[in-house]
Amino acid sequence: MSTCAKVSRDLEEPLAGTAATARTWLLLEQPGPWGTKALTSSHLDPALGRALEQAAEGTGVRIALIRRPGRHADCHTVAERQVYAAHTTPGNVWLHDAITSDPEQLLNLDFAELGRGLPDTFDTTLAGRPHTGDPLALVCTNGKRDRCCALLGRPLAAELAASGVGGAWEVTHLGGHRFSPTLLVLPYGYAYGRAEAHAVKEVLQGVREGRVITEGCRGSSAWERPGQAAELAVRTAADENAADVLSVVRTAGEAPLWEVTVAHTDGRLWLVTVAQGAALPPRPESCGSALGSPARMDVTAVRELSRTAVVSATAH
Repeated sequence: MSTCAKVSRDLEEPLAGTAATARTWLLLEQPGPWGTKALTSSHLDPALGRALEQAAEGTGVRIALIRRPGRHADCHTVAERQVYAAHTTPGNVWLHDAITSDPEQLLNLDFAELGRGLPDTFDTTLAGRPHTGDPLALVCTNGKRDRCCALLGRPLAAELAASGVGGAWEVTHLGGHRFSPTLLVLPYGYAYGRAEAHAVKEVLQGVREGRVITEGCRGSSAWERPGQAAELAVRTAADENAADVLSVVRTAGEAPLWEVTVAHTDGRLWLVTVAQGAALPPRPESCGSALGSPARMDVTAVRELSRTAVVSATAH
């Protein structure tokens, strides 16, 4: 029986517009095994996991557990844990880190403030500071959610770590099992699918240089799915790879058709038409699930607006 990832690859299902949405990511180190819903089914206190989920709800903050690649000893006690917070909205992209010996400290964070892109609560509560190390390469490896994440994700994470990628971590869930191995790169927040080690290293080098690699990219987590597809389409049309220069400033319409306005920091503006279609023929969205037709984001038009149209659009 074919895995969901093999079926998706064989059918050449498009990647653009499939990334998880989160303006801010909060990552907590938790070694050992993870269950399907890792925040409440790992060696992290499940009551703490539920409280963190509730605190983050509706704030734009997405919480995930991370662990170093390799064998995962089933140990219940962890002396110190790495914590990261990252905001992914262009113009205010940042990545801060901290160490904590008490994960309950995270409940003292102002999640609404974090979601708005303000790092002060993280720095004050956890003695956090701007991250000065390598960009983070977070590979989904949670086989309890989908076996493809373990079968394909864990070898990728291990290969990255063995080759000296200092920012390589395993992460609990990035969505889109059928695109395994899936990867999130911070601080910019771009997700990738069907990732291979050599391509990941190119992506990370791009991050160091402030560039976005669009090949294999699922989109930026800063935007909803139509915006993800629109921004990637503008990057291709305008041959623009600078990481922090494009923003989704307006999304008009509703499924199955949107008009997305994408702005450049130099003043240019594009109107992108995005249509939601069904991925056919039917395929499993995850291993063991029934056949379905997952939504896909198809860009049908990219039009650069005139300066007059720019003034009119921004006035409204």
